[in-house]
Amino acid sequence: MKIYRLVSLLTLLMFLFLSACGSPTSAKLTSKELNLYAWSDYIPQQLLDDFTAKYGIKVNYDTYSSNEEMLAKLQAGASGYDVTIPSDYTVDIMIKQGMLQPLDMSQIPNFANVDKRFINQYYDPGNKYTVPYQWGTTALVYDKTKVPFEPKSWSDLWDPRFKGRLVVLDDEREVTGMALQTLGFDKNSTDPQQLDQAKQKLVALKPNILLFNSDDPETSLITGEAWAGLVYNGNASLAYQQDPNIVYICPTEGCGLWFDNLAIPKGAPHPDAAMAFLNFVLDAKESVLITKEFPYSNPNAAALDYLKTSDPTTYDAYMAFAGTNPSADFLAHAVGVKDVGDATKLYDQLWTDFKGQ
Repeated sequence: MKIYRLVSLLTLLMFLFLSACGSPTSAKLTSKELNLYAWSDYIPQQLLDDFTAKYGIKVNYDTYSSNEEMLAKLQAGASGYDVTIPSDYTVDIMIKQGMLQPLDMSQIPNFANVDKRFINQYYDPGNKYTVPYQWGTTALVYDKTKVPFEPKSWSDLWDPRFKGRLVVLDDEREVTGMALQTLGFDKNSTDPQQLDQAKQKLVALKPNILLFNSDDPETSLITGEAWAGLVYNGNASLAYQQDPNIVYICPTEGCGLWFDNLAIPKGAPHPDAAMAFLNFVLDAKESVLITKEFPYSNPNAAALDYLKTSDPTTYDAYMAFAGTNPSADFLAHAVGVKDVGDATKLYDQLWTDFKGQ
C-alpha cells in the first residue's frame, strides 16, 4: 500500500510539473480580455471557446480580408490589438517598421511542436517576433465538369470561354503576381514598365472575372457560378470536400507560396494573454481544430501526428489533396510574395486603376 501511495504521489507530482511547463497557468495571467485582429473565416470558434474556458479570458475577434488592409489600419494608428496574423512579407515590413513586440519563447513551450521546416524563415530569423499559424499556396483551381479543356497555364484563364466564370482573390499582390508570371516576369517585379504591362494584362482578363473574393471564394465554385480561378489552397480544399471534381494545380508559369504567422503588435494592452494565446494555438489538439475547419496546410508536426491517430480518415484526405499536401514538384514552382519597398505604391496604384476599369 505504501509503495502504491508513493507511486501515486510521484505520478501526481510529475503531472503537475508537466502541466506547469506546458503552458502558462491562469494564476499567472492578470488580463481578462484578448483583442484578436485576424483574417475572416480563419480561426475556429471552438478554439476560442477552449481558450476562454481554460484561462477565463474573453476573446474579441476583429477581422480583415488582406494583409494590406491590416497593415494600413495599424500604420494609421489603430491600437488595442493583442494578436494579429500577418503573412510572411507583411511580417518583414512590420519588423522593419518596429510594429511588433519581441516574443518570450520561455512562455511558448508548444513552439517545440512546429515542424523544423517552418521555423527561422527569411522574414523572421530566429522567430524573434512570430510563430507559424498556417502555410500554403496560391494557385489555379477549376471544376473539371464545367471546363471544356484541361487548364495547365495561367494564360488559360484569358480564354473567352471563361467569360464571367472566374473567381479571383481580392489580393493585389497575388493577382498582380499572376499577371507578371503569365508575362514571363518576376512575380515580385519592381520595374514600372513590367507592372504597366501586368495592368494591361489584367484589364484584358476583367470580362472573365465574376467576382473578387478573399473571404469565401470556394462558395462560388461549389454553387457552380464560377468554373475556375485563383484561390488560396484552403479555399480549394473546402471546395474539394464538397465536390471531388475540383482540381487544384500549380500552373506552368509558377504559383504562390505563403506563410501566415501569429504576432503581437507593439503596445498590445494584454501581452500576458497574447503570449498564452500563441502557446495555446500551438497545442496539438487545438491546432487540429484549425486544420479540420480551415484546411490550409499545417506547420504543426505534433498536430498532424495527433490527427493521424485520432482521425485517420481526415488525415488521409489531407495527405492526398494537392491543396493541403503539395508535392515537391508543386512546391518547386511556387514563389512567395516579397516586400518590394517603395514599389508598393506602384502595386497599390495598379490595383486601384485595374479594379476601377
